[in-house]
Amino acid sequence: MPNPGKIEAQIFTVDSTEKFNELVLEIFRFQYENIMVYRHFVDYLQCKPRQVSHFSEIPFLPVEMFKTHKILARGLQSELVFTSSGTTGKLTSRHFVAHPDLYVSSISKGFRRFFGPPGDFVFLALLPSYLQQGGSSLVFMAEKLMELSGHPQNGFYLHAYEKLSATLQKLRNDGQKTMLLGVTYALLDLAEQFPLDFPGLYLVETGGMKGRRKEMVREELHAVLKKPLG
Repeated sequence: MPNPGKIEAQIFTVDSTEKFNELVLEIFRFQYENIMVYRHFVDYLQCKPRQVSHFSEIPFLPVEMFKTHKILARGLQSELVFTSSGTTGKLTSRHFVAHPDLYVSSISKGFRRFFGPPGDFVFLALLPSYLQQGGSSLVFMAEKLMELSGHPQNGFYLHAYEKLSATLQKLRNDGQKTMLLGVTYALLDLAEQFPLDFPGLYLVETGGMKGRRKEMVREELHAVLKKPLG
């Protein structure tokens, strides 16, 4: 079984496509040998793991399988279990996490790579659907980023758009680097009810409309959000 510490040391410092490919193939073959549901799926596709030479050839397990099976390598115990929002039906997907430290490291290192030190940011989260359902990996990620930030104005907002707008105004006036993570429909509500010109705001939208609004293509959505928020 691949050592999580070894994997972490390699996957977050890999310096070439070739080395990345080797590591991913190692993990793929481990999963084939140790996750029986995945093994049956790969066999059904008549895919031979030893003949797979590039990560682009690795089969993806359909998301439906995460609704009906416990996807976890034998010999491992899950320390975290995340669940999907269940927007498209009553049956939710479950993500069993055996190594939370690796998961948290991915959040931290991924953020630092693309945005910089979390300590530079205030994190605001407008995630009503996710807060209400519980078990959300998105809420977990936001919590970890807030912990790494340590800023007193970090926080979650349920439907308190006016309070959130006032906080955003203060952060803008203070010149504070700010990231707002929000479920799509709630960000649209905020933008419509409390428009704010905040050119430096990092806006991260996810989760879709949850049946609350008409779906949009992403380019249209971003255009609609950018105008009232500057």
